[in-house]
Amino acid sequence: MPKVAVVGTGQTEHGKRLDVSFPELVYTAVRRALDDSGLTIEEIDAVVTGSMPAPMEGVNAPHLYWGCDSTGASMKPLMRVATCGSTGISVAHSAFYHVASGMFDVVLAVGAEKQYEGEPQGTMRTIRDAFFLAPFSAGAPGTFAIQSNEYMHRYGKSEEEVRLAAAELSVRNHTDALDNPYAHIKIKINVEDVLKSRIICYPVRLLDVCPSSDGACAIIFASQDKARKITDTPAWVKGLGYCGEEYWLADGDKVVWQSAITAARTAYKLAGIKNPRKEIDVAEVYNPFTFQELLFYECFDFCEKGEAVNLVKEGVVMRSGDLPCDPSGGVLCTNPIGATALVRVAEAAMQVTGKAGRHQIPDAETALAHGMGGPEQLNGVMILGR
Repeated sequence: MPKVAVVGTGQTEHGKRLDVSFPELVYTAVRRALDDSGLTIEEIDAVVTGSMPAPMEGVNAPHLYWGCDSTGASMKPLMRVATCGSTGISVAHSAFYHVASGMFDVVLAVGAEKQYEGEPQGTMRTIRDAFFLAPFSAGAPGTFAIQSNEYMHRYGKSEEEVRLAAAELSVRNHTDALDNPYAHIKIKINVEDVLKSRIICYPVRLLDVCPSSDGACAIIFASQDKARKITDTPAWVKGLGYCGEEYWLADGDKVVWQSAITAARTAYKLAGIKNPRKEIDVAEVYNPFTFQELLFYECFDFCEKGEAVNLVKEGVVMRSGDLPCDPSGGVLCTNPIGATALVRVAEAAMQVTGKAGRHQIPDAETALAHGMGGPEQLNGVMILGR
């Protein structure tokens, strides 16, 4: 596989950003990525952008609204990608292949969202089939509550045991987000707060669920020769995998989630990883719901099936553990959907280049970034290394 590296990243402060327009958010992220890499916009060969499907943005063809002017893509090749929640990882993969193909040397990847100007829950309510699925799926929380219930009762664990592990993950993510200058939700909570928070869609409670955020993220990918000239600390793309599956919710197993398993194992094979638990130093798992984070541990071979609860109990996935997960606070605390999975790639790159600041994992050399999306049918993984 041709060598491709991340040479610069940029994020906005995420949250309810009524102080700036959609293009201004994008411009800020792009400007920060350029500053991080030391490049000018003239040195960018092509641009890949992504946001949620048009109804989420409240304007048709949103990339025409912000994709060209605010990214500096004028007179350059420009592509838009939209795969719902996995948009960011789709954008990252597309930018990677732009470079790996040999067509371009330096490519800018940008993801963004302005949820406080749109109607995200109303839009998500329409992604399911109108006759068979929409009446009971209730948008993303309803869909993933079905999955969460299935996971809780799959392996004979008590509901209380799984519920407690999920609450511990909520506390960990919210605590870690306090050290992330870009995070949206910054609150100090404990397990009791999670267990007493109001039910959104059983068993998912308010503190089990991600927010709606405004924000943008930009990443610059470069070929091997260019990367070595641009920076002394590139984050090399070691492997990547992407997989889709059935649209109909009842047609697949969403606990032993084959698209997630296939995406991860494809990326591991390319990266030469045989024991993820031992060879990955930090993971940015796409975790909009706490129960999902548990089952992703199992799909990514961090542990055997049904053993994710033990990873939490033993502290393995905590910031001081053997395999820290989501030290940024994860999706649970920051969710500008079109950018969310791209943020996972940016955070992974920051970790392996030592630029993660107060939430840096010491001596991180190999990182996993993950994105999930579609109506619960797409998963993508990217492995980055020092």
